[in-house]
Formats: sequence, C-alpha cells, structure tokens
Amino acid sequence: MFVMSNLIAAIAGVLDIVLTIYMWIVIVAALISWVNPDPYNPIIRFLHSVTEPVFGLVRRVLPLPPMGIDISPIIVLLAIVFLQRFLVKTLYQIAMQVG
Repeated sequence: MFVMSNLIAAIAGVLDIVLTIYMWIVIVAALISWVNPDPYNPIIRFLHSVTEPVFGLVRRVLPLPPMGIDISPIIVLLAIVFLQRFLVKTLYQIAMQVG
C-alpha cells in the first residue's frame, strides 16, 4: 500500500507546485494590467491566454456592477489559496492514512 500512498503524496506535491506557479502568473497578470502593455508582446500574450479564460469564468459566474475595478484576480487568488489549504492538505492526509 505504500506505493498508493507515495502516488497520492506525489500528486499532492505536484498540484501544490502547479497552484503556486499559477498564483504567481495571476499576480503578474494583475500587475501588468495596471499599465498599458504592448498587446503584441509574447509575454503579455501568454499571460492573457493563460489567465483570461479563468478571469472570464469568474466574471460570468459573479457579475459585478461596473465600478472600474476588476476583482476577478482576487477571487482567483482566493480560490487558489483555498485549494492549497483544503485539497492539497487533504491529499497529504489521505496519503498518510493509506500508507
């Protein structure tokens, strides 16, 4: 059963790393949006293509009145922190119980 325990722990570790990387991508995209970036820059295009589908989903699910401030990055960051605190920790605990 230790193989299953190690597998679940590895999945939890990789998920934690992926969520942390995406959290930093969201932060950088939010900071870049404060200035007028060149839309043809490859880095800006990458940030937009990676974050905009998630931001758009948040905007559709939680329609907010137009107030000039886009809080979808904040909501995405809160969701990432929730997943790290709940899902990753739960996977680690399951791995310890299985092993």
